[in-house]
Amino acid sequence: MSLIPVTILTGFLGSGKTTLLQRVLNEAHGQKIAVIENEFGEENIDNEILVNDTNENIIQMNNGCVCCTIREDLRETLQLLAAKKRKGLLDFERVVIETTGLADPGPVAQTFFMDEEISEQYLLDSILTLVDAKHAETQLDERQEARRQVGFADQIFISKTDLVAEDEVKSLMDRLRQMNPRAPQKAVHFGEVAISEVFDLRGFNLNAKLDIDPEFLKAEEADHDDHHEHDHVQGEHCEHPSHHHHHDDDVKSFVFRSDKPFSPAKLEDFLGAVVNIYGPRMLRYKGVLNMEGTDRKVIFQGVHQLMGSDLGPVWAEGEMKTSKMVFIGIDLPKDIFIQGLEQCLI
Repeated sequence: MSLIPVTILTGFLGSGKTTLLQRVLNEAHGQKIAVIENEFGEENIDNEILVNDTNENIIQMNNGCVCCTIREDLRETLQLLAAKKRKGLLDFERVVIETTGLADPGPVAQTFFMDEEISEQYLLDSILTLVDAKHAETQLDERQEARRQVGFADQIFISKTDLVAEDEVKSLMDRLRQMNPRAPQKAVHFGEVAISEVFDLRGFNLNAKLDIDPEFLKAEEADHDDHHEHDHVQGEHCEHPSHHHHHDDDVKSFVFRSDKPFSPAKLEDFLGAVVNIYGPRMLRYKGVLNMEGTDRKVIFQGVHQLMGSDLGPVWAEGEMKTSKMVFIGIDLPKDIFIQGLEQCLI
């Protein structure tokens, strides 16, 4: 039996999650989807869509979708769904987990790595974060959960862009990019997202595609040059985009790049050590690495304290063997990470 893909949907109150879920549950998209609703959510979907007085917490929708609220643990709910699917009692092809009101999608994502039974049946596809353009700035300023949700995202959907000025949307996008340069951003109309943009994004699989927003890399390089060559022009006149509207968010990202190969033993020790110390503050990290001793790319990624790596494709002929890593976390000491990684190079 092939693995059941899972999408984690997160985002702030009023950002459009319920609208998106209603479409998933009611639209005739021909896909059979099980939606797991976190019951402690502040906006509960059941009473709006599901007029159903049964005690059973799994409800079959008329378009073949299944909706289910978590009364127990997520793990038990997933096992129950998988068991019912095996026995032919429920028919669904994929799962969407809505984490409304859960501050942190991290533990939800970890369930799919840590639990052998779960990882034998399910495949985590991606974490989608919805951001409400009208209220995002305030929410990001005031609520760490909002910043964490951005840090975890594989894909960011920005809703309500029609309600704010164009330059505000641009400044919000810049801010989100500083926090998470690996999640593509897309402005969407309230809940109107093509289903194909929600599913099968493969944000979590260990592939050799490390999407770091190219604009972010350009900004990083410019920053980098700024610091070296012309410190004296830094100041109010600096027209560099990343210096506008500077928010000192605690969720930040940084990229490490090197053309020298890593020593596998040193890198393993170093990553093991930082994950031990900073794991809870490390939201997402991912890399495509040039390792001594193999002609293949090494792909690694992690969430909090859990990381995994895999051999990817062979470096193509003439391709620059550059290691690239992106770290997204809460107040991570960038200089310690960069220095440590440099010491792991051959």
